Amino acid sequence: MQSGWAARAVQARKVYGEGDTAVVALDGVTLDLPVGGFTAIMGPSGSGKSTLMHCLAGLDTLTSGQVLVGDTDLASLTDRQRTVLRRDRLGFVFQSFNLLPTLTAEENITLPSDLAGRAPDPDWLATVVARLDLGERLHHRPAELSGGQQQRVAVGRALITRPDVVFADEPTGALDTKAGAQLLQFLRSVVDELGQTVVMVTHDPGAAAYADRVVFLVDGRLVEELVEPTRELVLEIMGRLGD
Repeated sequence: MQSGWAARAVQARKVYGEGDTAVVALDGVTLDLPVGGFTAIMGPSGSGKSTLMHCLAGLDTLTSGQVLVGDTDLASLTDRQRTVLRRDRLGFVFQSFNLLPTLTAEENITLPSDLAGRAPDPDWLATVVARLDLGERLHHRPAELSGGQQQRVAVGRALITRPDVVFADEPTGALDTKAGAQLLQFLRSVVDELGQTVVMVTHDPGAAAYADRVVFLVDGRLVEELVEPTRELVLEIMGRLGD
């Protein structure tokens, strides 16, 4: 991997539709995601933050520009190669958890390794389970877990392959305040103690304050960046940007 950054967008442009009905979702965004860093992406509704995450994660393709994961240009990959890259090198945490109800917590966590036909690293699995405090819940199915526990299982699943980047899309959106704070502390700890790279889309200034930096999008453009954010500073910028 290129030293310094885990993924990057270079002059990323995404247009939906054509002609008079065309919508520019991303308008020349250049963004580096540093290795071992925690970046939050914020912006008003319709600013392009989810589109940017989806393009960075290979879930959507650009109209022009580049997205690289390490040294790999996603545009150079076939659909199959992109699927394998997402499975092996990226992790995903969604607001809706997306756990399989018939699998236990442990089986949900190890699912990416199982799909790849590889046994998970037992030491890493033990580290992830301990970090997420799930040791006593491994044999429970999702319906037997609280929302916070389900989301922690989802984080474990995202981490199990030791991905280059973990993408979290509004990860606290379905959680109460306490469970949300616990999840953000877990994400912060996997950056600080396990060296993971995390990218999070959020509308919550309190959640963004857990990140190392916050980047702000408006109308598909990167308009501001805040290093060492606090909730108050994020609120101030969001107010100025009109959200």
